[in-house]
Amino acid sequence: MKYYIIIPAYNEEAFIALTLQSLVEQTVLPNKLVVVNDNSTDKTAEIVLEYASKYPFIELVNKKSDAIHLPGSKVIQAFQEGKKHIDENYDIIVKIDADLIFPNHYFETIIKHFQSDKNVGMVGGFCYVEKNGAWVLENLTDKDHIRGALKAYRKETFNQIGGLKAQMGWDTVDELLCKFYNWKIVTDKDLHVKHLKPTGASYNQSARFKQGEAFYTLGYGFFITTIASLKLALRKGKPLLFIDYIKGYWKAKREKKNLLVTPEQAQFVRKYRWKKMKEKLFR
Repeated sequence: MKYYIIIPAYNEEAFIALTLQSLVEQTVLPNKLVVVNDNSTDKTAEIVLEYASKYPFIELVNKKSDAIHLPGSKVIQAFQEGKKHIDENYDIIVKIDADLIFPNHYFETIIKHFQSDKNVGMVGGFCYVEKNGAWVLENLTDKDHIRGALKAYRKETFNQIGGLKAQMGWDTVDELLCKFYNWKIVTDKDLHVKHLKPTGASYNQSARFKQGEAFYTLGYGFFITTIASLKLALRKGKPLLFIDYIKGYWKAKREKKNLLVTPEQAQFVRKYRWKKMKEKLFR
């Protein structure tokens, strides 16, 4: 199976060489690897060009955008720019971050998962972060969820869910729509990926409000949003984030933000979320 990788990158000179090195050492190489340099002010582009000169499947794309770092929209806009520079001759499309180190058998294993079952729509490994000199499972990890940092989609799945949405919540709605269209999602706990920069390290308060907005646009409704907000705030070790999330939800509701899902899909999402909550409560 042919796979293409798109990497949005903004000021990643400290990490991107490590990411690219781990990719060029894969046992099954990507057929195309596009790095979208999203208005970086450091040496990100130079590092990518150095790799592109050695490996013909690597391409640098430069994109102009605002410097503000908001979760979701900026990174997916960069991904969408990268998608303009690939053809449709692939079986798997991959969106990854520019601060990851993959084991050299990572994509060989990903491909095997897709080949094992034609109903598998998405696959991903688990992210590990460094703490006190040891690599530990990132606390945002969930066996039922593939982290936004390393998403691999079957082409048919990617097209059916309408690609990636350029706003916060994109890496949840993609999986919910997979479920809606009866695709399987596979997480492989044995695929350990080193995540070099903590998720959300550079987000400001307006970005934190965006999380509550995301819950609204996913069609969660207030009660599911309350539970999801509390769970996420506690998992991040910052209970006061709960208030920001709830404020963001009500702000989005007042402004009547567009949902990421149709009314039918929103109904499915709420039913699915309640089902998962009950399973965790009574297991």
